[in-house]
Amino acid sequence: MAAAEQQPPPPEGCRPLSALLGGIAQAAYYGKAGITEELLRGQLYPEAAPEEFRALRAKMGGLLQSIASADMDLNQLEAFLTAQTKKQGGITSDQAAVIAKFWKNHRIKIRESLINQSRWDNVLKNMNWRVDMKSQSRHIDQINTPVAIVEMELGKNGQESEFLCLEFDEAKVNQMLKKLSEIEESMTLLTQTT
Repeated sequence: MAAAEQQPPPPEGCRPLSALLGGIAQAAYYGKAGITEELLRGQLYPEAAPEEFRALRAKMGGLLQSIASADMDLNQLEAFLTAQTKKQGGITSDQAAVIAKFWKNHRIKIRESLINQSRWDNVLKNMNWRVDMKSQSRHIDQINTPVAIVEMELGKNGQESEFLCLEFDEAKVNQMLKKLSEIEESMTLLTQTT
């Protein structure tokens, strides 16, 4: 069993490919504009002709995009890469192993980046609530009635948050709970497999 766990060191040609995948991910998913095709070729494949490198980069970028957009788990990835190795003009088994290892190490980070890139608006970062009793009011019949105070923190990652404070009486809380129930039912209907 110990022999199965130990893997031989990767061939020397795998290191540039792993670094190329990292560079592609930096440029495509992490917003690093300074990672250019010329930089990658000069650092990783200086002996390759520009057209040859462009083809390799395009192939690896396309594979990585397919894998990331499908958010492949390890079983799906293995099937996908196996198919790519058998395809005419596909990839080698060494390249498939490098891609698999890269995806295993970067899947979560790339997925989070794609989710963040796809958000158009603010998201709910935090929510707190409490129930208070009204001690003052314009109308005497509203004194000593319970109110729910909901505080929400809204914003995007890397930007300053906005805070929203809402006050609900019992009727509004019931109305909100009813609407949330309707939302839950709709989501359940949409996610059930038929």
